[in-house]
Amino acid sequence: MLAKLYSNRFTFFLCSQIAILFGSLIFPIVFFEEQLMPVLFLVNIAAGILLMARHKFLFWMYIIFFTTSLIIHGFDIVQRNSLENNLVVRFGVYFLFYVTVAVSIIKQVWKAKRVNKNVIIGLMSGYISIGFIAFFMFASIELFQENSFQGLLIQGLPFVEKLDSLLYYSYITMLTIGYGDIVPVTPIAQKAAVLIGLVGQFYTVIVTAVVVEKYIRHSSNE
Repeated sequence: MLAKLYSNRFTFFLCSQIAILFGSLIFPIVFFEEQLMPVLFLVNIAAGILLMARHKFLFWMYIIFFTTSLIIHGFDIVQRNSLENNLVVRFGVYFLFYVTVAVSIIKQVWKAKRVNKNVIIGLMSGYISIGFIAFFMFASIELFQENSFQGLLIQGLPFVEKLDSLLYYSYITMLTIGYGDIVPVTPIAQKAAVLIGLVGQFYTVIVTAVVVEKYIRHSSNE
């Protein structure tokens, strides 16, 4: 049973990421962001624990992350607090989680000798993880320096209700689509946007290209 779970670790991790990304299409935005999103992030960290089951240091680090997030979430439910009350701690935990998991996934994909289903799914999960890193970076900037981004669809409302727009902006920036509907207007927000755009391009040009090259080479040999 455990071996089967571990063999599908990348699939579980990717599915939990997709649920976070597109859950607001099914549920009302405020309900999703205040009630469901924290739970889905817990599920994603739990999937990360499975993902790093053979990496002792990250395995225990993610257990600490999961426990911390679970305690904060439970405290908010008991005290009936808003999601905004513990955002600094939440963002710190999630940011560290996605930075470490993205680096680890890239290493696993890079070192893979053969391109199989897990490598492809891992490649996708790594890219999505970079988007989450961007999201928490942009959200932290907006939290500490309000109105760093102009054009948020629900600008002027409580911070928690801007999260869905910031998540959208994170991936639009990483993909270098640049619709221009949301614009960074402070120096730190602009530099962060440039950084994420560069990282997204480096991932596509270098990491993805290496995986494609391995696949082509092995297919040719066979």
